[in-house]
Amino acid sequence: MLRRSFLKALAPASLALAQRADAAMRSMKITRIRHYESPISPIQVNQSFHVVTVETDAGLTGIGEGGSPDLMKQCASMLIGEDPSQIDHLWQLLYRGIFYPAGRERVDTIGALDLALWDIKGKALGVPVWQLLGGRSRDFVECYCTGFPAENRSVREAARECVEYGFRAYRTSVVDAPKGGGFNSHAAVRQTAEECKQIREGVGKDGDWAIDYHTRLDLPDAIRLSSLIEDLEPYFCEDLVRSEDPSVYRTLRPQIKVPIAVGEQFGARWDTSALIEQNLIDYTRVTIPNVGGVTEYKKIADIAETHYVGLIPHFTGPISEAALVHVCASFSGPALMEMTWGGKDPVSYLPESFDFKKGRLYPNDRPGLGVSFDPKGLRVMAEITEHRESIPRFHRPDGSFTNW
Repeated sequence: MLRRSFLKALAPASLALAQRADAAMRSMKITRIRHYESPISPIQVNQSFHVVTVETDAGLTGIGEGGSPDLMKQCASMLIGEDPSQIDHLWQLLYRGIFYPAGRERVDTIGALDLALWDIKGKALGVPVWQLLGGRSRDFVECYCTGFPAENRSVREAARECVEYGFRAYRTSVVDAPKGGGFNSHAAVRQTAEECKQIREGVGKDGDWAIDYHTRLDLPDAIRLSSLIEDLEPYFCEDLVRSEDPSVYRTLRPQIKVPIAVGEQFGARWDTSALIEQNLIDYTRVTIPNVGGVTEYKKIADIAETHYVGLIPHFTGPISEAALVHVCASFSGPALMEMTWGGKDPVSYLPESFDFKKGRLYPNDRPGLGVSFDPKGLRVMAEITEHRESIPRFHRPDGSFTNW
């Protein structure tokens, strides 16, 4: 009914185009999936920048990013022959259709494929993904900068230049251990607090700054540092303690007043939902593809909005960064994206990805994710053309997926 109402509301020429796109979506099948090695990818399995392409018999190809070759082979084989338009159904299949529950590494691979499915749908309908998510809630997404150049200048000067460039905030971290020495957390807290004073002076009273604790501090030191920098008004403090047990924030939250941002090491929504629902954090740092792609990130964003929690996704690969712009642009709550200084530079195999200018990321009108891919010179790590499943597929009487 909603589909028919939408089509009837369009002008005749647009109606014909939409009807053809609708018919194409209904008849498409996935025929081949390729996984390309990215030369700029870090070594972490669940933070890879490897590129995945999902091809269809309609001639449309979706572009995604992330995953490892072994997990990609397993997950991608389940999609061959499937209808790429049924994105949430396919997400459930990939997440629940293998006997062992999905861990964070598999969720990252699912996210890579999910990006490509959203890219296909946007291309088939001739609209950017942000339109499919409800339209834009903001004109641009503000960014903070990680790794702003600080050579031959003080941290105060670097912070000042960062906000003058156009970034919303300058980002620092708990100081590193000295070369060849141990990490003395008490000394690190004192040194970090002093640097934070200089950063606040650099950004000025109207500028913003943030700090990543990097999970380096034990609970008492995290509390002490948070108290020392409270009056310096950080935009957020990230990953204050180790991330294995999120419930630690029930202990931490009542003892500090700085804004808390957590989640870059998490996967699907169950990792972070309790933190959001119990208002133990102010911003979620979960990112794409680590959470399982656009499908899952949008659901997390809805949970966050319900509980007045903002989005500050961790920086990711260039294709995933483009995908994050679509979701953040359609989110009406607070949103701030991370941009590494080097991450803004062009990537040889991506003629188009995200649109970045002077500290801001802008949604564009290109169909799908707005990404174009040139595979020339890249090594194909996996090519999947045959359908395989490891366990039987069960569904409820209404056709919805359920566990075997």
